[in-house]
Amino acid sequence: MDIRRLTDRLGGLAFGGDYNPEQWDEQVWKQDDELMRRARVNLATVGVFSWALLEPEEGRYDFDWLDAHLDRLHANGVAVDLATPTASPPPWFTLAHPDALPVRPDGTRLTHGSRDTYCLTAPAYRRAARRIAGALAERYGDHPALALWHVHNEYVTLCLCDHTAAAFRVWLRARHGSLDALNEAWGTAFWSQRYTSWEQILPPRDSQWHRNPGQALDFSRFWSDETLAAYREQRDAIRAHSDRPVTTNLMVPSYQNLDLWAFGREVDLVSIDHYPGAPGVDAAAHAAFDADRARSFAGGGPWLLMEQGTNTVYAGGRVLAKEPGDILRHSLAHIARGSEGALFFQWRQSRAGAEQWHSAMVPHAGADSRTFREVTATGEAVARLGELAGSTVRAEVAVLHDSDAWWAMDIDGLPSSELDYFAALSRAHRALWEAGRTVDFAHPEHDLSRYRLVIAPALFLLTDAGAGNLRRYVAAGGTLLVQHFSGMVNERLHARLGGYPAAPLREALGIRVEEYRPLRQDEQITLSDGSTADSWSESLSTEGAETLAAYTHGMLAGSPALTRHDFGSGYGWYLSTRLDDTGYAALVGRLLTEAGVAPELPGLPPGVEAVARHAPDGRRWLLLLNHRDDAVPLPRPGHDLLTDGPLRELPPGGCAVLRAH
Repeated sequence: MDIRRLTDRLGGLAFGGDYNPEQWDEQVWKQDDELMRRARVNLATVGVFSWALLEPEEGRYDFDWLDAHLDRLHANGVAVDLATPTASPPPWFTLAHPDALPVRPDGTRLTHGSRDTYCLTAPAYRRAARRIAGALAERYGDHPALALWHVHNEYVTLCLCDHTAAAFRVWLRARHGSLDALNEAWGTAFWSQRYTSWEQILPPRDSQWHRNPGQALDFSRFWSDETLAAYREQRDAIRAHSDRPVTTNLMVPSYQNLDLWAFGREVDLVSIDHYPGAPGVDAAAHAAFDADRARSFAGGGPWLLMEQGTNTVYAGGRVLAKEPGDILRHSLAHIARGSEGALFFQWRQSRAGAEQWHSAMVPHAGADSRTFREVTATGEAVARLGELAGSTVRAEVAVLHDSDAWWAMDIDGLPSSELDYFAALSRAHRALWEAGRTVDFAHPEHDLSRYRLVIAPALFLLTDAGAGNLRRYVAAGGTLLVQHFSGMVNERLHARLGGYPAAPLREALGIRVEEYRPLRQDEQITLSDGSTADSWSESLSTEGAETLAAYTHGMLAGSPALTRHDFGSGYGWYLSTRLDDTGYAALVGRLLTEAGVAPELPGLPPGVEAVARHAPDGRRWLLLLNHRDDAVPLPRPGHDLLTDGPLRELPPGGCAVLRAH
């Protein structure tokens, strides 16, 4: 889809959020019209949780109230992102179809009373979802307010009921073809698990001890495919009546239910929700991490921040307020990395219901509040950035991100509980972010030729195709860093025999790992170069690689810990332990220097982000975010779009968008 269809419709970048007028009365609607104009809102997401109103009983629709609100928003200059309400089935549905309620791994069937209480594989649910999506599209497919379709909301619910078991078996037949092939893939000769009929196979429900790893991995793959099929059904029902782009808001949290690469290929526009899990600079780093992931899932093209907490930071069981200026900084952090706007959940803070304490653009205190004043200032800033629409972000560094590898590391029975895929992924990105470099994420089997440096922080599962691709990348001149416990298993979770990692990758790295040796809890070790490490170590030998740092403890004393191999025209690095933050930052800095990856704006101190967006016609903009408490002189002054004037110094906590030459 040409993203300019959306931004041209909006007259620039998107600004707004979820709007739930059904929670309010006519007097509040009139206030909303005036306040939306004041805040420069141009896009509102409508109908996300409105199924009970739209379809008060099965097959009977009430669209009159929605007609009125879409007409009112259009008259007020606000376009609509119209949602299908299928994330929250109404009470009548679950009473009529109790088999469509989700079942937990322990066999407990949930009851109605919250959102997301449905089984995605239940035939009655899928029929009802297709039906209401089609009915909405038939009525509003060419409505003048309509700019975007929003299928469902945050596909995250899992179910392990009998419907799921039946669908899982169908998927397994298609994937493996025969029971013999499935038994071989799952290694069922172990623990007397051999299956002799398809009906014996269940989802990975709670059991006595460790679940079968192959079964667990295949179920994760199946659930992602099933979720994508459910999305496609609604999308296609919409496309039968409307030519507007279709998306769904993806969650990019610390867990992984979906293959987000696959979803990125199916949506017309990648959109995500972002809720930071820590305040301050950690929230800024997390925003950059999620934004870079979203852009990567979009194939490097524009995407959209569909939700963010206006004044919300979730941290350790508490909901913290954002610091002054964070609303603008967080919004611009996403726009810097390719988002075509900044939307929030939600427009007006609910006075009742389960999320009444979730922050909003208009808080309980009303328009006379710090939050709404910052929202208005952010809306004015975003309105000044229309010329950025359709521009893209370029990166020379990639971090490898593979759903299969993530799912594999979440499975029971690994040699250390500290092997955490998300932690390794985010740590690699954080080190690059602090070094001031723009980062893409890439799959191990993607074309990596445009990157000077590729980091593989947690590539536990690696296919033969992926290993071969990484070998070719290094041979062709790339610089690759592979970190510990990588290439240990293939796509069936079968261990690599003859030494780790996978043979083609081993050749590029010039090493052979013979033994993995997790460290004791809280144990720290010192390497020969003075750096310290913890959690993990490996016994490896070099097969052409140069040892840059060696272990100095126990049986590993003198053996390689960090290596570099001159292979073809490139370099393959291997790190067999977990360096502390200082040592890891130093290693990443060295790799960036040797690979020739420069920051977007050399000369900036730590704590100042600089990201460039590029237009096809050669125009370029530099977005700057100051996370420091002091002012920062700019190495090169420029014209700031936010102030429409020259800028020589970035104020404490300040932001700027410079036209670059």
